[in-house]
Amino acid sequence: MVDSPNGIDDKVAYFQAITGFDDRQLSIQILEAHGWDLDLAISAITDDGNSSSANLASGSANNPSSVGNYTSGSWEGIEGSNVGDNQVVAHPGTPGIAWKIVTLPFSIVRGSFGLLSGAIGLGMWVAGGVLSHSLNAIGWGSGELRPGQGEESAPLASMSAGAAEALAFINLFEREYGNFHPAFQTAGFMEALRTSREEFKLLFVYLHSSEHPNTPTYCQDTLCSEVVVEFINQNFVSWGGNVRASEGFKMSNSLKASTFPFCAVVMSATNQRIALLQQVEGPKSPSELLSVLQKVVEESGSVLVAARIEEEERRHNRRLREEQDAAYQAALEADRARERQRQEEAERLEREAAEAEKRRKEQEEALARAAREAAEREAALERRRQEKAMSLGMEPEKGPDVTQVLVRFPNGERKERRFHSSAKVQSLYDYVDSLNCLLAEKYSLVSNFPRVVYGPDKYVLSLKEAGLHPQASLYVQVEDA
Repeated sequence: MVDSPNGIDDKVAYFQAITGFDDRQLSIQILEAHGWDLDLAISAITDDGNSSSANLASGSANNPSSVGNYTSGSWEGIEGSNVGDNQVVAHPGTPGIAWKIVTLPFSIVRGSFGLLSGAIGLGMWVAGGVLSHSLNAIGWGSGELRPGQGEESAPLASMSAGAAEALAFINLFEREYGNFHPAFQTAGFMEALRTSREEFKLLFVYLHSSEHPNTPTYCQDTLCSEVVVEFINQNFVSWGGNVRASEGFKMSNSLKASTFPFCAVVMSATNQRIALLQQVEGPKSPSELLSVLQKVVEESGSVLVAARIEEEERRHNRRLREEQDAAYQAALEADRARERQRQEEAERLEREAAEAEKRRKEQEEALARAAREAAEREAALERRRQEKAMSLGMEPEKGPDVTQVLVRFPNGERKERRFHSSAKVQSLYDYVDSLNCLLAEKYSLVSNFPRVVYGPDKYVLSLKEAGLHPQASLYVQVEDA
């Protein structure tokens, strides 16, 4: 009998959370093949995975040539034949150790995109409420890490979930076994993997299960032994996880941990995956664990050296490119500065030329205006001279009623004319104005002996009344403007 739609969605979500399958359609097909029996479907998947791991381990040990040959020394170039979701390749030069390529859960990788160019991918695990609900349902929720966690977990609020779990594990470990232990990273798995990559070291992974009877002895006598701690700290970056916490639980599923205590040595690979170089399951003495780790370090040394050389060459090339780019940018900026200077100089010259042309035009206009005004003044003077000459009339002949007048100008020039004695003094001014001998407009006619100024108050007097008859000698006195 098929469940209701909500029941189907719950079963599919739970199945994906436990198995790590991200393909919903595939999960539905598997559940349908097992009559929607969750236990049967999950057992079929987990049993297949464990048998594959067991066959892989036994096959690698008994028949090394069956895994193939590894020829690449690249840190990122790990490839191999497909074995389900995992890949296995032989460790370079050591047919006795198999490298298994493991795909990381998406919920582990998603918080660290960009940290590694190649990270191990353990499948698209369902993150968030579904997985948390599933873990809590089986009693493995992160809330059960340790007693009295409420007060101590408050400072972790600002950390990432992986870092908080890592710090909680370290606190738990130190309370039970003391402070002398491998230098576990206080960060999530992907951050620890990135650190190992940057330091060109392998990553030592320890998955902690407090419920396993062998755990206390293993932690006290083996993992915390002085020789093991010194070797691990010197040759590895270490990360520990509690299988009761979310990230530790996911890593135990991804690494197919079936027996505890569980340790593994991994390194980063491509396409959101890691290379599983070695896993150590079950209780081991310090010498046994140290022997395994020494062998892994010796056999992986060439890969790490090649990766370090490649990274140094990459950094050198990057620095070289940056220096070349900087030199190019400097040269380009210098060219731009010269071009700006050239443009500014051209603009300055153009501006100065425009200003000079403007001044020239203004000068020409001023000269033209001055010439025009002078011509207008000259024309006005000429018209006035003609008008004054016409107002004088004909010069009379000599006679008793005719006055002889001599006028001296400032430039030394002399002019003489005869006037009727009845003519007004104004006529003398009209006579001077009709001559082209004086440019000044304000002047007075003055006699020397006696000195008399014939100003405007005498204009209406006749020459006889003014005492200028029968003859008079006057000079022009120019007044200040």
